[in-house]
Amino acid sequence: MTEQERSELMQIIRNRSYEQREVTLASGRKSNFYFDGKQTTLHARGGLLVGKAFWEALKGFEGPVDGVGGLTLGADPIATATSIAAALDGQEVHAFIIRKEPKGHGTGQWLEGRKNLPIGSRVVIVEDVTTTGGSSMKAVERAEQEGLKVLGILTLVDRQEGAQENIESQGQTLKAVFTRSEIVG
Repeated sequence: MTEQERSELMQIIRNRSYEQREVTLASGRKSNFYFDGKQTTLHARGGLLVGKAFWEALKGFEGPVDGVGGLTLGADPIATATSIAAALDGQEVHAFIIRKEPKGHGTGQWLEGRKNLPIGSRVVIVEDVTTTGGSSMKAVERAEQEGLKVLGILTLVDRQEGAQENIESQGQTLKAVFTRSEIVG
C-alpha cells in the first residue's frame, strides 16, 4: 500500500465513517462520536484499500497466516477484501466468518469457511472498529474453540478507549491500521 493510498483510505474513513453525534456503543458506553466502519469497508474504493491495508498489516504478524475473519457483520467485508488482496499478491489467506449464534439448521456450525481452515490453522481476527476489545476477544475465544490458533487482532480503527490494554491483558496482540487520533486529529 502506497502512502497516497493510505491517505486516500484515511479520507474515505473521515468522509464516510466518522460522525460527531451521541451514540451508544456495542460496549454499552455512550460517546459523542462514532465510526461506522462498514460505510468504508462496503464502499467500492474503500473496500479495495481496506483489503490492501490489512494485507500489508498481516505481514507484521509472525507467519504464516492461513486465514482472516471475525464476528459477523463488521469483519465480513474486511476478511473477504484481505483474502482477495493476498491472492492478488500470490498468497492464500482464506476468509472466515464467526456467527453470533450457531447456525439454526444443518450442521449448527459457528464458523463459516471451516473447510478451508483445518484445526491448527493460524489466523488473525479482523475488526472494523475497536473500543474496549470485548467483541474481538469473543471472536478469539470462538476461533480457539474451533481449533484455530489466533496470532492476534487487527482493526481498521482503534478508538483508543482501552481495547489495546484489555486485549493485551488477555495475552493477545492488537494492531490498528489507524487510531482515532490519526483520523480525527
